[in-house]
Amino acid sequence: MNRKRLILSTGNPNKVDEIKDILEDLPLDVLSKDDLGFKNFEVEEDGSTLEENAIKKAVALREKTEGIVIADDTGLFVDFLNGAPGVYSARYSGENSTYEKNNFKLLNELKGVPMEKRGACFKTIIALAMEDGSVVTVKGECKGTIGTEPKGDGGFGYDPLFIVDGYNKTFAELGEEVKNKISHRAKALNRLKEEIIKILKDDADENICSK
Repeated sequence: MNRKRLILSTGNPNKVDEIKDILEDLPLDVLSKDDLGFKNFEVEEDGSTLEENAIKKAVALREKTEGIVIADDTGLFVDFLNGAPGVYSARYSGENSTYEKNNFKLLNELKGVPMEKRGACFKTIIALAMEDGSVVTVKGECKGTIGTEPKGDGGFGYDPLFIVDGYNKTFAELGEEVKNKISHRAKALNRLKEEIIKILKDDADENICSK
């Protein structure tokens, strides 16, 4: 089976390593945008949905290189806040957002709200911009509740506040090993692998038929 190039629209080494680990048994050459000299290539994430942002990032890089390009976007959707912070999760507290500022704002917005009304869902969308110009998306979700104070030393972002359904602990308390098996991102990456296996199989079948 011919090897394919899979280009990641990220320079985050943790994301790159995670995806390489999940796809290591497939005939793929996994490269980051930095590997291809696009370190400073950025796309404005001005979409109104996670899907729009992920697709925009994947397609923009696909137009500059050859291979399958993947990009992702993640958001935290809180029921009581009608889905906020949602697509604005990374910049929830304003232009100079930090994880701490975002968490502080979220806790303020939910001040006095009882636990039974603090339901939330993390969502990750991964877009694959294919070599033929088509686009495929996969999704991962993880449900939970927003705690009343940060707990745990692990993770990042909203992890110290997000109490995972069925565990009664935040992502920050569970640690990376558990999180990487049950999180929204882990689920999306597993679906990504299923999609890529399907793509590789279709290509192999097409090559056989054309002989």
